[in-house]
Amino acid sequence: MITLDDIRTEDEIVLGVAPARITDQLPRRLSDRVLEWCEKTPAMPALKSNGKTISYGEMGKLIAETREWLVARGVRPGDRVMIVGENGLALELIFLALSTMDGIGAVINARLSHREIGLIADDCDPRIVVFTTDDSADALAHSEEMGAEPVRLSFGDFRATRARETEPEVCSDDPVEQVLAMIYTTGTTGTPKGVMLTHRNLSFIAFISGRLRGIQAGDPVYCVLPMSHVFGLSAVSSSVLFCGGCVHLVSRFSASETLRAIEEDQLVGFLGVPTMYAMMLEALQGRENWQPRRPRFMFSRGAPLDPSLKQRVEARFGMPLHNGFGLTETGPTVCQTRLYAPLENCSVGFQLPGVDVEVRGADGKSVPQGDVGELWVRGPNVMKGYFRKPELTAEVIVDGWFNTGDLVNMDSAGAIHIAGRSKELIIRSGFNVYPPEVEAVLASHPDVSLCAVVGHRVGEDEEIVAFIQPVEGHQIDEQAIHDFARQSLAGYKVPNRLVIKQALPTAPSGKILKHQLASSL
Repeated sequence: MITLDDIRTEDEIVLGVAPARITDQLPRRLSDRVLEWCEKTPAMPALKSNGKTISYGEMGKLIAETREWLVARGVRPGDRVMIVGENGLALELIFLALSTMDGIGAVINARLSHREIGLIADDCDPRIVVFTTDDSADALAHSEEMGAEPVRLSFGDFRATRARETEPEVCSDDPVEQVLAMIYTTGTTGTPKGVMLTHRNLSFIAFISGRLRGIQAGDPVYCVLPMSHVFGLSAVSSSVLFCGGCVHLVSRFSASETLRAIEEDQLVGFLGVPTMYAMMLEALQGRENWQPRRPRFMFSRGAPLDPSLKQRVEARFGMPLHNGFGLTETGPTVCQTRLYAPLENCSVGFQLPGVDVEVRGADGKSVPQGDVGELWVRGPNVMKGYFRKPELTAEVIVDGWFNTGDLVNMDSAGAIHIAGRSKELIIRSGFNVYPPEVEAVLASHPDVSLCAVVGHRVGEDEEIVAFIQPVEGHQIDEQAIHDFARQSLAGYKVPNRLVIKQALPTAPSGKILKHQLASSL
């Protein structure tokens, strides 16, 4: 059995640097490392989107052109620029151009509603708002709502508002202090919070992610996870560019198109959320002879990975499905399994080198190994704070430690297992019920494609409600599902109620929107 000590030793070999010296390898700005590749390997492919491939040499010129436009538009160092869009050349190039000039990119998914975009704009107070209309019909609709003007640069068309009177943030030469990205999260409150991520936060994750996955110059990696989520922004697109690889930017997930890309585009890696893998398996039904060239790695993130899905994906693709965990506030990665040490279980693996973790009880003290407690994190990946919300920042960052709010336990090897969110914990008849455990059992039933478990208060108790999306063409027998659950779960963990939906609501990232399901009860 591989242990955390073994992982630490091997990580140092793979990274080529001791954990304490990782930050010494990082550039002042995230874009500095990308521009180095533009000089070293100008002919190598850097970005691919909508059938167009951009080399590193071309990308360097486009970043400079985009920066000149931003300056001419009135954007200053420290200004916030809202980028409303979906994955594509415009979003990537504008973000990198902002990096070169100490601008701050608030990357927002265009699939949000007008109301949500408006709330974020009110909080962000941007100098300008850019809409990547070439890559998103929703961005075009938002641009019309906000009266944005057409813009044309060498890489394509987009729209932007005129500069507003705003107060820029104070800039710093210290990458620990200089904010590069603001990623908005609503959490359970429904109020937008801008997570301020610095050059150091994003470069740290980009460096480690790329090295641990063995990405080399020219390696193509599929990026369909939205760059408006920090996983897609730093752990995928930035990590690939940090290593001189080629990012295949895809605006929306399609199971059939992803399978085609795996088969034909010689991808070395694919990273997705569990729902994406479930949809690919359904798309492969009846294609038993499908045997593409295998990528070097496949990763699942963004939601709990149940054993049944992991086993089915690994059997179908003939390779390990790796797992990991993190939050927007941790840039996003805290821990992950390693390519050199795949795990048979569904743990989220071991902490990243240079990142400290503690599992604490309600009293704030470390719990015994194996016990469930809240996960606290400290390291170069932890956010600077919430934009203009110091009181909320102080609630979650204490003495440099960030409280994730996630309930976990650490096994004897040092791998971390997610029990669930502390705010999603269901207390039924005095017993703790962790939704991921129930979901893992239900998802293993052959008629169940996706499921989500939430708590619903009834009087002084909570009932367990399971929302189930059936496999296409299958019917759900509720009694059979209950009987199936009782075979693997204690009685108090068996759902009181099943709600069958032909499609569960998901975020643009593919993550199931539990709060929408809970609000429907």
